[in-house]
Order: sequence, then C-alpha cells, then structure tokens
Amino acid sequence: MSTPAKSDRAAWLQGPSAECSAVPAERKNPWRLILLGAPGVGKGTQAELLTERLGACHLSTGDAFRAAGMQSSCSQSPAMRAALEYMRRGELVPDSTVWEMVRERSDCIVNCGGFILDGFPRTLGQAESLKELMEKEELSLSAVVDYELPLDDIIQRLSGRRTCEKCKSVFHVTERPPKVGGVCDRCGGHLFQREDDRPEAITVRLEAYERSTAPLIQFYKELGLLLPIVAKGSPDEIMARTMEKLEALSMRLLA
Repeated sequence: MSTPAKSDRAAWLQGPSAECSAVPAERKNPWRLILLGAPGVGKGTQAELLTERLGACHLSTGDAFRAAGMQSSCSQSPAMRAALEYMRRGELVPDSTVWEMVRERSDCIVNCGGFILDGFPRTLGQAESLKELMEKEELSLSAVVDYELPLDDIIQRLSGRRTCEKCKSVFHVTERPPKVGGVCDRCGGHLFQREDDRPEAITVRLEAYERSTAPLIQFYKELGLLLPIVAKGSPDEIMARTMEKLEALSMRLLA
C-alpha cells in the first residue's frame, strides 16, 4: 500500500484563510475514515499511527480547538469564537456550531486526498450533516473504525494515568511508569492524577459517551460502514488488527 505525502494541516488547524503547504498526491482510492472510541481506548494513538501508515490527513476537532485557543480573537472565525465561548463556560458546543466550524474547513475533507476524522462526528446530527456534504461532493466514506474495550479495562487505563504539573507529559503507573515514582522523567515536575481520571469520574464520562454515541454507531452500522476493532494489547498490536481489517475491506471493494 503506497504512502503519499501528508498535508501539514494548516487549513484545518488555522481555518479557511490558511492554505496547506503540501497537498497529498491524488490517489485512485484514498482512505476516508472516521474513528470512534470511548475515552481511554487509545484512539488518539491509533489516529497518529494510521495517519503515518495511510498517508491520509489527520483531521482532529480537538487539535483545531486547541490551535484556535492560541490565536487572537480577531484571527478566529465566528464559528470558532462561538465554539470556544461555549467551551470556556463548560457547556457543550451545539451541533450547529461544530458543523459550521467543520464546514468552513470542508476543503480539507473534499480535497485532501484522504482523511482520518477524529472527534467528529460525535452526534447523529453531525453525522447526517457530514453525509449530506459528502453526497453533494460525490465522495464516500471508506469505513467507520470503532475501537472497543471493556469498561473495566478502560477504568484501569485511565485511572493509572499520571500527568506532569509542569510539562503535561503523561505516564502510567503500570504501563509507562516514571523512573522515579511521582516525578516526571522529562522535566522533574510533580506527577498528579487528574480529577477526570479518577474511577468515579471515568464512569460518568463513559456513560455520557455511550448515550451520545450509541445512535451514531447504529447509524453507521445500518450504512454498512462500521468496522469494530478490539482495542486490547499494545498500540502496535491494535494497529496491526486495524490494518488487517482495512486491507480485507480494500480487497472486497476492489473485487
């Protein structure tokens, strides 16, 4: 499977006024993927690995929000300013605002030669809006990869995380422990457990995820696009499992 050059994501991160300096070469069958998965399944790591392997552009709404938060307000689009204001108040960003933020970056979806959508869509309404856009542009999704992990495993993963107060590096008490307990390997800062990594908070987060995502999973299942992946094991093992299913899918589509 050939790997084209990757985009630098400037247009996705900075908004419609920016242009990516590198545009991926055109491919006959570019991968267009959506990644789903509860907090703690390792979806972000898999997004990075798939981006490298497939040469697709990693379009993360979280990255776009973080990049916008570092810009001056006059550099932000109206949709992004509105989204950040909801987030500052601790409120959910409405579907219409999230969709407007994505829509103004639609060139990244339509013209990037393949993408991995991470963090979008999160609701049925967002999924329907994306479907309408892609149908209008005569594009089709390759698959919706859904990373699955039992609740107990997710709690163990997240509750074991420790974050550095200074540089924000993340460690794990069993899977990636620091050389010295409670001390960051990189900067020597104090490691602490975030409030949302405590078991009781994790359970609440997962319940909220299940409520919002269940209709989404059913939507893509009915469209024949859902590709469940067991998220047990190391990142490389999960990646190998993902590629095996994607390559099998590619063979079926070419048959």
